[in-house]
Amino acid sequence: MNHSTRADSRTWNATVTYQECGVVTERITYTVTLTRTPAGIEATVNGEACALERALNILRGATELKMTSEVLAPPTIRRTYAAHLHRLMGRVGLRKGEHYALASAALERPVSSFAALTEPEAEIVFSFLLDTHPQVAA
Repeated sequence: MNHSTRADSRTWNATVTYQECGVVTERITYTVTLTRTPAGIEATVNGEACALERALNILRGATELKMTSEVLAPPTIRRTYAAHLHRLMGRVGLRKGEHYALASAALERPVSSFAALTEPEAEIVFSFLLDTHPQVAA
C-alpha cells in the first residue's frame, strides 16, 4: 500500500576548501543535518542549531560531500485508498470537512489530507469510522 517515502532527516559530512589567491588556506569538514519539522526545515552544523541558509551555504560550497545518515518518514497510503476512505465517509452522510474532523478525532491530531496518512494511521481512522458509523460495514 506504500505510496511515497520521504526523508525526515539527512546528515552530511561537508568539506569546504578555503582559498586565497588560488592557494588552499584551510579545509574544514562540517557535519550538517537538515530535519523536517512541522514548522519547516531545521538545520544544525556540528551539532548546534543554526540558520537554514548557513547550512545550505555550507552544503552548496562543499568540495566534498558525503551523506552519512538518513531517517525516512513512514510511507503514506496510496491516493486510491485515501479516495476509498472519503467514499466510505460520504456513504454514511459525512460532508468532506467532516471527513477530516473524524480523522483528526481518531488520530488526536490535525489531519488535512488522507493521502498523507501512513497505513497504520489509515487503519485507525477506518476503525474509528466503523465504531462511530457501524452502517459503513454493511
